Amino acid sequence: MSDVEVPESHPRQESLRTRHRIEAGVEKGITSKQGLIAEGRGEAFDYLLGERTIESADDAERAAAAHLLLARHPVVSVNGNVAALVPEAVVELARVVDGDVEVNIFNRTDERMRAIADHLRDHGATEVKGLDGDARIPGLDHGRAAVDADGIADADVVLVPLEDGDRAEALSNAGKTEIVVDLNPLSRSATTAAVPVVDNIVRAVPNIASHARDLADAPRAELEAIVERFDREAALRAAEATIRGGSLDTRARTDGQYTDD
Repeated sequence: MSDVEVPESHPRQESLRTRHRIEAGVEKGITSKQGLIAEGRGEAFDYLLGERTIESADDAERAAAAHLLLARHPVVSVNGNVAALVPEAVVELARVVDGDVEVNIFNRTDERMRAIADHLRDHGATEVKGLDGDARIPGLDHGRAAVDADGIADADVVLVPLEDGDRAEALSNAGKTEIVVDLNPLSRSATTAAVPVVDNIVRAVPNIASHARDLADAPRAELEAIVERFDREAALRAAEATIRGGSLDTRARTDGQYTDD
């Protein structure tokens, strides 16, 4: 089923579209089958958040934009789910902050790396890093350890969309400022990140790009003030409280129906 086959009247339209993008990513060879499980887990948290960007997440996205604009060398890391869900937004964000896009995946094969890079180029990327893999992240013993020497290895600020706990911890230990998009505020990724963004990737990356465009001409002092004001612990608490609070009346619904198939 394609996007156009999900009728606008369907109460789960956006959720179904997201699922089908992940499905298509698996068929195209850019998303692993494990990515389907990760998508379902994230969707459960998003359901409890009301499938919306809460205020604390928007604050985090603005702080993320400020960090990326202040960075000497910002990099947006991309895995299969991110490539399937928000390729255009990733490319646009990297353009706005003058950063690099780098493919980094757990189940690393040359074929899949090339497929993701080609998919990003099809959506506007002019240069995609990650295929060289000529450097390593200390402390990792799997495919995510391989990075480009002139990409993530050299970056001072890295945006890591989607839960990726061991790499999040390793990048933090390497002294990099890490921005993580993760719908689970209790995950190691979120609790390790300098800027935890508890939001759906399909909303978070476009919103970070939007904030970056708005702040592109801001004085450095203003950007530094945004970074300084951001309270990561408060953001995590606010997200957890929203999830635990079960404020389900805020969730998008149609005549009380919550159809999932």
